[in-house]
Amino acid sequence: MANARLESLRDYPFERLTKLLADITPRGNTPPINLSIGEPQHQPPAFLHQIVTRNSDTWNRYPPQSGTPDFKRAATEWLERRYELPHGMVNPDTMVVACAGTREGLYMAATVAISPAENGGPKPFALMPNPVYQVYVGASTLAGAEPVYLPATAANGFLPDLDAIGAHVLARTQIFYLCTPSNPQGAVADLAYIEKALRLARKHNFLLVSDECYGEVYSTDTAPVGALQAAASLGGSMDNLMVFHTLSKRSSAPGLRSGFGVGAPSLTALMVRLRSYACAATPLSTLEAAAALWRDDAHVAETRALYRRKFDDAERILGNRFGFYRPAGGFYLWLDVGDGEAATRKLWEVGVRVLPGGYLTRPEPDGTNLGQRYIRVALVGEVEATEEALHRIARTL
Repeated sequence: MANARLESLRDYPFERLTKLLADITPRGNTPPINLSIGEPQHQPPAFLHQIVTRNSDTWNRYPPQSGTPDFKRAATEWLERRYELPHGMVNPDTMVVACAGTREGLYMAATVAISPAENGGPKPFALMPNPVYQVYVGASTLAGAEPVYLPATAANGFLPDLDAIGAHVLARTQIFYLCTPSNPQGAVADLAYIEKALRLARKHNFLLVSDECYGEVYSTDTAPVGALQAAASLGGSMDNLMVFHTLSKRSSAPGLRSGFGVGAPSLTALMVRLRSYACAATPLSTLEAAAALWRDDAHVAETRALYRRKFDDAERILGNRFGFYRPAGGFYLWLDVGDGEAATRKLWEVGVRVLPGGYLTRPEPDGTNLGQRYIRVALVGEVEATEEALHRIARTL
């Protein structure tokens, strides 16, 4: 016996990439540079290692599923500081829950929000942008919903057109995943957009899940707004909303596997209950280090400066080729190269590993793949290696 829903999921994008490049060996004189995965290679602050080591005597203790009180206070203080929220809008004791990065939280949100159809009725809908983060697809499919892919193209500013969602779709929707800054295009939703999405969630009684894992990586002088600011501007209620943040991108600590979700107490209580059944709680030493990272903004500014330098290099090296534009947020380039798979194979010959845009994009009803023309380039490596990779891209394509 096997889970039919799980079997229905296609290969993860990086598995498809491995198969695409299996018959190619990069030239011997070109050291490989991996720009295919959004794994920050900058070193996190040294105090992270020191705190984990200092708390090594806690490995023999089970941690609380929702996170320690200090961790939740640190997360709340950061939210208030970063998004200028009214003090008290977020109660750390009842509205914040630790999770193993945003991936775990985003997956669990679907289980919390979706009630599968019974007695052969129509499946509920899960809305998500296209290109899409595969976790949204897997989470909603395994929870019993039908994914609905909303095109996020240059024509609509790389964000789903909220006005184009039909009333019949909204009536069956139980969850809407929104990513801002978006992956892979780096588009940032403004306050009015997020307010409109939240109003739709409340009008049609579905959960708006705001994935803000790239919220601290941006190229503009103004930091991206977040969904909590929209909630504050609409009166402060957290109804129909969950927001997820992580230290993977903000603090270059993907291996720490630490993030958190914030939402109404009724939702976070269900998240904690689900974690009790399905997840291993975040270790106490990790929570201690994570709390220190959320309380420190200096290292984030330094990391952001490194990304800006790499975008400067990309702008200088690529110019106006391949539809280059400087994204407002995130650390990806979304380059129009005509044929994403062909370009990916060609670049691997010179040791640059990127990801075809079609692997992140689901086909439209007519079978066309709006991401097929693109490659995603993750500017996550050290500055010098990234600059070399950009030169290879410019020369090769």
